[in-house]
Amino acid sequence: MQKIAFTSIACGFAIAATAVIAQPYPYKPVRILSAEVGGGADLAARVLAQSMSTSMGRQFVVENRPGRLIGEMLAKATPDGYTLLLVSSTILFAPLFGDTSYDPIMDFAPVSMVATNPNIVVVHAAVAATSIRELIALAKARPGALNYGSGGSGSSIHLAVELFKQMAGVDITRIAYKGAGPAMNDLLGGQLQLMFATAGSVMRHVGSGRLRALAVTSAQPSPVAPGLPTVAASGLPGYEMVAVYALAVPLKTPAPVVKQLNAAVAQSLSDAVLKERYLVSGMEAAASTPTVLAARIKSEIATVARLINTAGIRAE
Repeated sequence: MQKIAFTSIACGFAIAATAVIAQPYPYKPVRILSAEVGGGADLAARVLAQSMSTSMGRQFVVENRPGRLIGEMLAKATPDGYTLLLVSSTILFAPLFGDTSYDPIMDFAPVSMVATNPNIVVVHAAVAATSIRELIALAKARPGALNYGSGGSGSSIHLAVELFKQMAGVDITRIAYKGAGPAMNDLLGGQLQLMFATAGSVMRHVGSGRLRALAVTSAQPSPVAPGLPTVAASGLPGYEMVAVYALAVPLKTPAPVVKQLNAAVAQSLSDAVLKERYLVSGMEAAASTPTVLAARIKSEIATVARLINTAGIRAE
């Protein structure tokens, strides 16, 4: 009798386990790891999570952690589709500035692009430049005299200017800040001459006349700054630098789960209300296939790696 009882219990566990495995994805809440509250990545994650909670019938919860930590958390997470990562440029480039316990190419499985966040080239109203060509000419005439502000090394704001300097052959002095906010305050006060900043942080100041917008850093004109030309079309052909937001899962996540998540992201990003919420915050919704995202990640990392080496950029 005892042997039969144990057999029955074992069979019961096996049936229960099979039932759990057989449940359609997702059968429980899904967490999306994101950087600190208040940044572009956090906003992108929260807007997307709200939409996907509705479309997939399960709650998608944003969990905020410090930048590098969330990359490590995803790499170590169970590959079952219940831990996602809102990938930002900072997460992608962190391994280029020092040792990390994750590799975004080897440890992450791409799901979809989510949004891009182009920067706007702005100068203080007192700066005698009304175009990118004039800014380059001014910088060449006064090597090292112009200065710009940015947050930590590796941010899109920092890298965008360094790429500009390298391609234009100009010397512009960097003033490092703890964040973009303090840098913007000094730009408005005239202590800085220029910044490559997010549309959400500068367009109201452009409207008031305190700053002058010269160009957008995306490859094509952007709806975040209607009517503004690109840097590439304004005197620096081939220039492009935008912050990238994407969704990834741990490597070895089942392909059907990745496919289902990709479809859900595409559905969310096709919604006009979501697109508008991104746009007013300076972001453009941008869905993609996992294959396209994988290629984009490799290309972005390679571009920034070359920039770091040639410009001698170091971690702070």
